[in-house]
Amino acid sequence: MENVFKYYEFSDFFEDTSSSFSGNLISYTELNATHFLIFEKNEDAYNLYVSRYTHKKEIGVNPPEILELLVENYDKSIPAHRLLIKQYLH
Repeated sequence: MENVFKYYEFSDFFEDTSSSFSGNLISYTELNATHFLIFEKNEDAYNLYVSRYTHKKEIGVNPPEILELLVENYDKSIPAHRLLIKQYLH
């Protein structure tokens, strides 16, 4: 998974204090100024979301305006998971 985070320029993981991700660690990358892909680390699993915030400084601090689960238990070896993330970032 480290390769995925580096390749798509996700932030370092940090603790969610907004309660939107149950206090789990999260990492994000920007799609544009208000839309972001977020990985939530839940024990050994990673869930991928698309979200909307007014500003990236709100991520992990305030609840998102929009939050949609894209992939539960993201697995880079599954082609559909890889294609989904590429769809948003390329």
